[in-house]
Amino acid sequence: MSSLKAPATPGAAIRVMIVDDSAVVRTHLSELLTRAGIEVIATASDPVFARERLRHVAPDVIVLDVEMPRQDGLSFLRELMAERPTPVVMCSTLTERGAETTLQALAAGAVGIVAKPRVGLRDFMDDPANGVVAAVRAAARARVGALRPAGAPAARAGLASGHGPAGAVGAAGQRPAPVGASTLGRTTEQLIAIGISTGGVQALERLLLPLPRTLPGIVVVQHMPERFTAAFATRLDGLCEVDVREARHGDRVLPGSVLIAPGGRHLRLARSGAQYVVEVVDGPPVNHHKPSVDVLFRSVAQHAGRNALGIIMTGMGDDGARGLKAMHEAGARTAAQDEASCVVFGMPEVAIRLGGVDEVLPLDAIGGWMTRQSQSV
Repeated sequence: MSSLKAPATPGAAIRVMIVDDSAVVRTHLSELLTRAGIEVIATASDPVFARERLRHVAPDVIVLDVEMPRQDGLSFLRELMAERPTPVVMCSTLTERGAETTLQALAAGAVGIVAKPRVGLRDFMDDPANGVVAAVRAAARARVGALRPAGAPAARAGLASGHGPAGAVGAAGQRPAPVGASTLGRTTEQLIAIGISTGGVQALERLLLPLPRTLPGIVVVQHMPERFTAAFATRLDGLCEVDVREARHGDRVLPGSVLIAPGGRHLRLARSGAQYVVEVVDGPPVNHHKPSVDVLFRSVAQHAGRNALGIIMTGMGDDGARGLKAMHEAGARTAAQDEASCVVFGMPEVAIRLGGVDEVLPLDAIGGWMTRQSQSV
């Protein structure tokens, strides 16, 4: 059986299986998805029944509960990814335990999260703005298994075929004139800004694991619901040599550290003298997201300019594409994850098309690029 499932055919109805022990959730989710033009081809009350259904149906996406009788969703997911890779959206309650388990599921190959409340569940499931439809549609475009096993050889660095020349850096290192260079040149402290979405839990873990503490400080926007980002940062901190934590308002951006935007808040860069600090602020969603990659990248363009590296990675939509172009125009060096290693090539593809990307790199080459670029200044 192939380890890489192709995305659903564009224009065709998305076929979904719902696996949840709550009859209320199965009923209301089915009605919600059907109203959105998504075909629910099967439901199951637990993974044992789901396994039987999968002998007869081939869903494009599975919506999977975390805690169920007879077998938990995480164990079922791991078996599914080994035997029959299929895009999975996890349903999890907004609890500390639910967040940790769901993050394990995302690391195991799930591509989306739906955060269910513990109270008001019926109203939540009937609300078209609850994110379920968007998560299913994003999952249907995902290339499950896009990440190669650790240690697999990376493709040659540089722009992918068909995306034009390798950016604005030539043999002589010529770049467009930096925006605001007269004010930004007062510090040489560097930082790295990363924007990532669908497929990001696996990709970001893969990127950060080998990084040394000598790298400049890193700021990250990962599209993720509120209450999940703290657990995500804690998980990464336990795996990585660099320090990783959820960003707090006023935190300094320090070498060897990674600050992750809190779910439900925007993250912006600011300057305090010659030092970089972050601002965690509320506000309306930007590009349908809070935190938004564009919000972070535009603030990095303004306050760091040529002292920054910008990287846009796997994710659906276009959040971050215009902000990365603003960074590029301010003198930052920029890169995008390549299509072959992306779960969804949406955000990097738009950034490339807008002309804000210097290099397109496979996931396993991005860390080396960051190291080389930070040492070249």
